[in-house]
Amino acid sequence: MSKIPASVSWRSKDDIASRAWTGKKREYDLFKELTVGVIVVGVLVVGLSAVFSSPDEPSVTLKSWATAAPADFVATATAELGGTSGTAGYGAPYNNTPDVGQKLGPINLQSLSGVQIPIDTAVDFVTGPLSLQANPPQALSTWTAAATDQRASWTSAYTDALTKAPNNDPTQVAVGDYGPVPALTSSLLAMAQQGALDGAIQGEGGFFNLDYTRSILFLGDGAYFVGLADGAHLTGDQWGMMNETGNYPGQSWLWLFSFWYQVPVVGGAANADILVVGIMLLLTVLLGLVPFIPGLRTIPRWIPIHRLVWKDYYKRR
Repeated sequence: MSKIPASVSWRSKDDIASRAWTGKKREYDLFKELTVGVIVVGVLVVGLSAVFSSPDEPSVTLKSWATAAPADFVATATAELGGTSGTAGYGAPYNNTPDVGQKLGPINLQSLSGVQIPIDTAVDFVTGPLSLQANPPQALSTWTAAATDQRASWTSAYTDALTKAPNNDPTQVAVGDYGPVPALTSSLLAMAQQGALDGAIQGEGGFFNLDYTRSILFLGDGAYFVGLADGAHLTGDQWGMMNETGNYPGQSWLWLFSFWYQVPVVGGAANADILVVGIMLLLTVLLGLVPFIPGLRTIPRWIPIHRLVWKDYYKRR
């Protein structure tokens, strides 16, 4: 076996990695860095989180709603039966309600996509879940057999009676011709308080359904959910966002969307959502075109903030 000549090596003498370091040297304490990085920073994170973090609110469910505000639940269920709730008249993408939707000029952008998530509030929120019970209420047969005008008459009369009852309490409603509506809403209330309604509505999308649209729409039609948002200052009259529990960093990136709603000419418009989305699309396009827009692309030269960030580099240069 021949030997490798002394003049040949795995690294060339000109290889920068083989050169001896001739610059300044200083001691480096790895344990000290680990202590500062883990303990000190950890204490700061926990302390600042305790002071500035968002409240850890429990999830709102149909069960918690029916338990905390049964009167509001019954009133909302009645509106869903009668087709007078916010969801029932929302329009696309849930239903074909005419002459509704946000427009940009003459174009009804909300209706362009059509009905993608069809929702019949009476069936999806009330009669459908009730029919899944082991012993469905007999009132379901009466409701199903009735004409549309008769159903509307029953729900309208019961809605007025709930409004006039003390504290809107369903148990103190005056006697009247309400048909099967009281029986249906009381059965739905009991189902919700037992925790069965959440699963019944969620199961309408399939066994592995992770889409909570129907449950959220039902909650949003009532006053209870809105009251919780008002108590947390989340109704849109303040500028800012609340982090979603368990999903760091939450929706903090939405602050710019929230900002535009505070501008009266935008936030006060009937089509505020479309205006905000349009503004954000325009700003996004402008951001992407910054390198190509004369004047705008030279702003860093006029305001050299980057020189402060990399000041050591520019000092040597």
